[in-house]
Amino acid sequence: MTAVLLSVTSFHTSAALTPRGGEPDAATVKAALAEFKNLSKQERKHRIKDVKKELKVLKKEKKGNKSGKVDMVVLIILAILLPPLAVYLHQGEINGRFWLSILLWFCFIIPGVIYALLVVTDTV
Repeated sequence: MTAVLLSVTSFHTSAALTPRGGEPDAATVKAALAEFKNLSKQERKHRIKDVKKELKVLKKEKKGNKSGKVDMVVLIILAILLPPLAVYLHQGEINGRFWLSILLWFCFIIPGVIYALLVVTDTV
């Protein structure tokens, strides 16, 4: 439900953008809920209708777009050859998963590869 509300309010505010692969912070969710609750009933219906249209377009593009599968294959190959690079490209930032990947890769190469594969395939 919060994803729909965030999508509804993201038409007007850029603060509702979620970080890659993560949930938005609590303040953003509260602000989105407050803004959505303050709308009239007609405006709520209109925004929900707009969100449903956008989701249909997104799903259609995702079905037709094969580049997502190609990106995953490239990340898996990188996870085998250079695990920290694959984790960094997947996460989009240097965070704890990246540092753990480097640590595992320097100490024990095979666990580093396994961990990178788990992160890239969103298993962990």
